[in-house]
Amino acid sequence: MKKVIFACVHNAGRSQMAAAFFNALADPARARAVSAGTQPGTHVHPEVQAVMAEVGVDLSGARPQHLTDELAQGAQWLITMGCGEACPFVPGLKRMDWPLEDPKGQPRERVREIREEVRTRVAELLSQEGWARSLDGLQGPAGDAVS
Repeated sequence: MKKVIFACVHNAGRSQMAAAFFNALADPARARAVSAGTQPGTHVHPEVQAVMAEVGVDLSGARPQHLTDELAQGAQWLITMGCGEACPFVPGLKRMDWPLEDPKGQPRERVREIREEVRTRVAELLSQEGWARSLDGLQGPAGDAVS
């Protein structure tokens, strides 16, 4: 099984969304994701929890965590979330940076836009790597299946 790490500085927004979408959309026998940060916050941003709940993803129990060597062990990918110079580096991992705006403090409509960009990028990665599974159960804001 492949392991992907989604990382940003505070692990309270973008990387939490990405890992949640990844784990909802990936074939669990092929790949899974974790999220972490270099300076983890104390909680997932409330605006992120709210917009993820709109699409059936509950982040109320998610907690920011520190990106450690132990956490990175066994991973194949490190995907950073536009954190620039503050982005972590883990030797030996494939690396990709997604230049995404930080959702903290943004209006709900903007956080929704960021959420959709994250979801699109995750779906593209899963398709590219052949890790996708059926999208049954993950719904969009209007209750329609996510495609």
